[in-house]
Amino acid sequence: MDEKAEQVGELTIKKAPVGLAVFAMVGPSMVWAAEYIGSGEVILATRTGAILGTTVLWAIVLGVFLKFWIGLSGARYTVCTGEGMIDMFDRIPGPSHWVVWVILVIQFICAIFSIGAVANAAGVFLSSLLPINAKVGVCLVTLFAVGVAWSGTFDVLKIVMSVFVLIIVLGVLYVAVHVFPGVGEFMRSLSFGIPEVPEWASSMEGVSDNPWKEILPLLGWGAGGFASQVWYTYWVLGAGYGAAAGRGYGRPADVPSLRRMSRDAAERIKGWCRVLYVDSSLAMVIGIVVTGSFFIAGAEILGPQHLAPEGEEVAFTLSKVFSDKWGSAGGILFIVAGAIALISTNTGQLAGWPRLLADSCRICIPSVAKKFSWKTQFRFFLLLFIVTNMIIVFCFEQKPVVLVKISAIFEGLLLTPLQAILVAVGLYFVMPKMLSKEAFEVLRPNRIFAVGLIIAFLVFSYFCLVQMPSVLFGK
Repeated sequence: MDEKAEQVGELTIKKAPVGLAVFAMVGPSMVWAAEYIGSGEVILATRTGAILGTTVLWAIVLGVFLKFWIGLSGARYTVCTGEGMIDMFDRIPGPSHWVVWVILVIQFICAIFSIGAVANAAGVFLSSLLPINAKVGVCLVTLFAVGVAWSGTFDVLKIVMSVFVLIIVLGVLYVAVHVFPGVGEFMRSLSFGIPEVPEWASSMEGVSDNPWKEILPLLGWGAGGFASQVWYTYWVLGAGYGAAAGRGYGRPADVPSLRRMSRDAAERIKGWCRVLYVDSSLAMVIGIVVTGSFFIAGAEILGPQHLAPEGEEVAFTLSKVFSDKWGSAGGILFIVAGAIALISTNTGQLAGWPRLLADSCRICIPSVAKKFSWKTQFRFFLLLFIVTNMIIVFCFEQKPVVLVKISAIFEGLLLTPLQAILVAVGLYFVMPKMLSKEAFEVLRPNRIFAVGLIIAFLVFSYFCLVQMPSVLFGK
């Protein structure tokens, strides 16, 4: 057997890179970061910063950090077994396919509104850069995103999203450096303070006296919502880490091969787990830096001028304020970074949600899988979302902020506590039954994953049970 790879049934486990060579394998993080850096960062973070100031920067750090543990834990399961998070959920004890059915119904609805919301916002930003109206912008963004996602291959997605991340990071860092509030204020912003909504903001339409109405959507889409953590397992599958090598999409794990896995093969997979830790940590850092930069920009520039833009004013107001402050370069850079962030999110959504829904249909409705290949189902959902995007843009063209907030609360918060617990069950109870005893001794997850998932469950449960009702039903 080649010393660089070991065959385990149909699984080919290659030796993981070490040292600096690990960074050559970084890829899923670029897609993950580029996908979840979007409307939550460009619109919600900037607007929340303008209304509440830097005091709630902690919400960004907390939201991204806790969801990092969900995405990382799910991806570690994928590296060890070779299947994505949806197939893991199907192995959760209980009635047949019960978890996947819940996901299929809720995520189908969330996908329509979330994809439409981001495409709408991206069209608004694009129209501020080019001599086109927002509707044409939405069409261009949608067609571009569908074109990138259509093949279903990971390599194209990785290249496009890596370029997008580079542009976003350079753009927002340029702006954030100019408005950084100072070390003292920055440290105070991490102290979990809940400020009152200022009088100038509460008098505006669409702004409530309840600060949680601004904070919860920011938490909901920091590091993306439920679907983003599922999609990270797809990007790991595409990159071929560990047992995911050569597996492709739309297939459950080869359990008989896993149950025959040797200690040597498990050691190779453990090496890929270390690659995963570097990759996912990079996505977390990028997410915190970029979201925090948009947030600080809103707090330091829009807040003092008593501006909390909404509707199509979002892109125009931001561009004008930055242009007035540093000339056209600042305004153009911010809008370019914002537009690219929204386009990259829409691209990631249209690459991720059809995968999630195709997997869910394969599991819940086997007759569909027998008649149509996974790629056909994937492309069907892509085409469906083109239609729903057009409906959203014509029905809600003036309300990108409202759409983004609704999507953030329902897709980003409502299912997150459940997801944290389900991933813990998959990692600590399902995976041991799939691996040979000697393999699991090597791949047994550290307790730190359980700690991270339990804390994520408790924190997001608090937000859902205590704060969300007042946001949804309060004044």
